[in-house]
Amino acid sequence: MKSFLAVALLSTAVVGGAAFAQSAQPADRAAPAATQPADKMMLKDNWRASKLMGLNVYNEANEKLGDINELLVDKNGKINAVVIGIGGFLGMGEHDIAVSMDKLKFVEEPVRTSSTSNTTTTRETTTGAASTTTTNRNTNDWVPDHAVMSGNKEQLKALPQFKY
Repeated sequence: MKSFLAVALLSTAVVGGAAFAQSAQPADRAAPAATQPADKMMLKDNWRASKLMGLNVYNEANEKLGDINELLVDKNGKINAVVIGIGGFLGMGEHDIAVSMDKLKFVEEPVRTSSTSNTTTTRETTTGAASTTTTNRNTNDWVPDHAVMSGNKEQLKALPQFKY
């Protein structure tokens, strides 16, 4: 009987301790959730850095040059350079170069190629109207479709390699 009572008290203490650990949030911590839609609207034209990683980079002739491997940020949070992996296959044989952000033009529409020009899907724009595009991405997904940079693979591979 004593052991049964001891087990019952111990299990009550364990379960009760977990319940006491979950306290109500203070009012100031709950406030940002209530203002989130307004904050999202203020940041509407910004992109998520995590979504820029792996973004394809093309030249003006719509030839794929490579993809974004890294964003180099200074102490103030400003992006100083973008590391682009040129060529290679699955990361092997890639030639990393660092370019300033102003060398890239970010495009929110899909790349127009002969293989995608016949495929169309409908998506809803921010105005609520339907438009025909080659993708079904949401325009508010906080990421551009691709980046454009001048040059070709041979010219970019001739640039000095960026080493970490």
